[in-house]
Amino acid sequence: MSRTPPGPKGRPVFGSARQYARDPFTFVTALERAYGGIARFDMGPLETYVVTDPAAIQRILVSDAANFEKPAFQDDALGDLLGEGLLLSEGETWRTQRDLANPAFEMSRLSGMADRIVDHAESMVDGWAAGDVIDAEEAMTGVTLNVILDLMMGVELEEARVEHVREQLEPLGKRFEPDPIRFALPDWVPMPDDAEFEAAVAELETVIDEIVRRRRDDIGREGDPDAPMDFLSILLRARGRGEQTDEQIRDEMMTMLLAGHDTTALTLTYTWYLLSEHPEVERRVHDELDAVLGDGRPTMADVRELEYTTWTIEEAMRLYPPVYTMFRSPTRPIEIDGYTVPAGTSIMLPQWAVHRSEEYWEDPETFDPERFSPERRTDRPRFAYFPFGGGPRHCIGKHLAMLEARSILATVADRYRLEFLGESPLDLLPTLTAHPRQEMSMRVVPRET
Repeated sequence: MSRTPPGPKGRPVFGSARQYARDPFTFVTALERAYGGIARFDMGPLETYVVTDPAAIQRILVSDAANFEKPAFQDDALGDLLGEGLLLSEGETWRTQRDLANPAFEMSRLSGMADRIVDHAESMVDGWAAGDVIDAEEAMTGVTLNVILDLMMGVELEEARVEHVREQLEPLGKRFEPDPIRFALPDWVPMPDDAEFEAAVAELETVIDEIVRRRRDDIGREGDPDAPMDFLSILLRARGRGEQTDEQIRDEMMTMLLAGHDTTALTLTYTWYLLSEHPEVERRVHDELDAVLGDGRPTMADVRELEYTTWTIEEAMRLYPPVYTMFRSPTRPIEIDGYTVPAGTSIMLPQWAVHRSEEYWEDPETFDPERFSPERRTDRPRFAYFPFGGGPRHCIGKHLAMLEARSILATVADRYRLEFLGESPLDLLPTLTAHPRQEMSMRVVPRET
């Protein structure tokens, strides 16, 4: 006899969608603490299972991944935005696109790009002066957009054009804020923010079309060892062989443009905030940078030596995972922790709740980079921490994201401290990723070395 996991009863039509939409971070944390490794609730008409047991998460993402797929509800606005790009595609389409993308994301290639990441970071910092007040999220978004345009699309855009791209992100993000009305209505019912969302998508498609036109004559010949290996060049060469359509290229470039910069920008934003709030950690980061960099700028060899700095970034992603939840859907009925999960239902894997679980983390609300020291990593399950997902569909940009975060942090922190001027604790805005609601105003303070 099948068993259904416990969970909040919710209300007719809306289920628990209103509570979730009001504050998904508190909601999933409460479910984890009240019900343990698995719970069930209704998100409008959508039956949703919340899984926070690391062993079950590992099974869903890794050992039994073939029996899970992306849920159907992600085919609406997210599908309109990203299409059949790597983030959403399934089956043979996903495998083909992943195989094409792999060379662009190999560490052997990225290692040679570390100087270019530092170039972009230095260009940003050169525009600052002591005492300036910057919006850290805006600054990190700008620099990570420039990196992804350079490393994955092979272009540099004028500052005004990059700013135009950044301006389109707000209406896109707004469309994905949890909304109980939208949860309860069919996808075809129009909503007030649809027009703004569609206009932003159209603007970004125009930018992508411009980039593709610029690159078509600069992709290199098939078999040329000096041909550029950015992702767009690879796709354009595949198009020349008849293996890619213009629509596929559009979908992949939209995915790169948005997913490729956002999580890294947020990781850096939250890292600057936490360093400002914890001066003892900030001092240790600065001490490590002084010891490793000396008077030089960060190199790939230097980045590899930044142990404590890396732990600091990882701990920032634990407390503030940019991707705060992910979803899967079983293709057949499946047993999880003694409960039956029907085929086709939605399974939520909330990084936010798992990363802050008292079950797997001592003093989980405390910022403690040494949690990621080799000695302490062994004390917890593998999937008590999964900011990049896991298994065959783990984030392909993981190595690039960590290289970017360390390189940019090292470049900035070698010269400046960023002093947070807002109020703590942060209030977060749940869109596709977890953004701070307030402007992340920070004062640029020269380092005392």
